[in-house]
Amino acid sequence: MRLRTNPRRLAALSDYEGKELLSGEIEKYKGKWRHLLGDKPLALEIGCGKGAFITGMAALHPEINFLGIESQKEVCYYAVKKIREQKLTNVKIIFGNAVNLCDWFDTAEVAKLYLNFSDPWPKARHAKRRLTYRTFLSQYKRVLVPQGHLRFKTDNDGLFAFSLEEFQEFGLKFIAQTTDLHHSAYENEVQTEYEKRFSGLGKNINFCEVVF
Repeated sequence: MRLRTNPRRLAALSDYEGKELLSGEIEKYKGKWRHLLGDKPLALEIGCGKGAFITGMAALHPEINFLGIESQKEVCYYAVKKIREQKLTNVKIIFGNAVNLCDWFDTAEVAKLYLNFSDPWPKARHAKRRLTYRTFLSQYKRVLVPQGHLRFKTDNDGLFAFSLEEFQEFGLKFIAQTTDLHHSAYENEVQTEYEKRFSGLGKNINFCEVVF
């Protein structure tokens, strides 16, 4: 769901540019993320939304650097605002489209990747836009370290079934899988805003973790 354009939010983002927010010429950081963020493992969330998950994880894990990618510029405002308010130094937000992932990250530069409640693109003709489609998986394999992990959560049962098939056909190893994360024994350290809302309404949350 896209937010209604708010000129004030867009104007406010200028104060975060080059600090909490990175936009434009992201490719200049390729292979140099440790120089920018510090010498720690790098975790990436694609589609970070308003930033509840990635800021929560950054607060829990100061030993890890986090980057969130968000394609809606106004949504980035909420994420970078959380970063500044919480005085987090190990997380930044990238405004951009994840289709450019291999332009932004070098081979084996990312330690772990998160996909949380990605757009399901329900129409069959849009399958290639889903972030769990095989062309995206190829990019993830390239930027992740060997044996890198992908953690995937969604409330959309159709997208989950599709993704499981893609993961299996791509040859990924499953180490966790459930159609009801909140009533399972699997770790779920931080919930997204979306997750809290829909699980509160009784919707099951699908989850799996795979290794490349």
